[in-house]
Amino acid sequence: MRERTIYFIFTDTGTYLSRMINLYTNQPLNHVSIGFDHELKEVYSFGRIHPKNPFSGGFVREDIRGEFLKQSRSAVYALNISEQEYQRIRQHIKEFEDRASDYKYNFIGLLGIALKVEIHRKNAFFCSQFVATVMEDADSFKLSKPTNFVTPADIRDNTELQLIFQGRLGDYPKHQLAEEVLDLPKQSFINHITQKVKQIVLR
Repeated sequence: MRERTIYFIFTDTGTYLSRMINLYTNQPLNHVSIGFDHELKEVYSFGRIHPKNPFSGGFVREDIRGEFLKQSRSAVYALNISEQEYQRIRQHIKEFEDRASDYKYNFIGLLGIALKVEIHRKNAFFCSQFVATVMEDADSFKLSKPTNFVTPADIRDNTELQLIFQGRLGDYPKHQLAEEVLDLPKQSFINHITQKVKQIVLR
């Protein structure tokens, strides 16, 4: 039984690295992240630790409404998995979090994809390699390539994924809706709904 939902966020940040990858893969949206709530407040990947420094790569918790990502073209997909799979994936993410300072971005691994050479580097990942690695714990999500050859397009091609949003990442509607509801005082929200019901009844 599938009881949990996780999210895959594919983006094109427009950086020089992103443009180079786009040219090689001939595919859009060459950055992928994994999220654990429908509002996309908890999102992880390998990318820039400091948005203004392209060489500060590593394990990151991303802010989809931050200046670096909110203007990105994006596609958001959902995947339903079992509770057991979900817990294994979360545990794997926690292991990355606990040792975040030990990890770096796998720039050399990207060259390995281009040259079709399998390159193994300790504690180094690029974004799709990271996502593929943590998804190895999900029996219902399988990829036909070793993790160090997996591209964002390979992940997107999985038929189990369901597209739920496409557009500018800062416009992701569920996130905005959640922010608006959280900003409303509880009593004001109740009064607003009550007033709407009265208007309908009195028509």
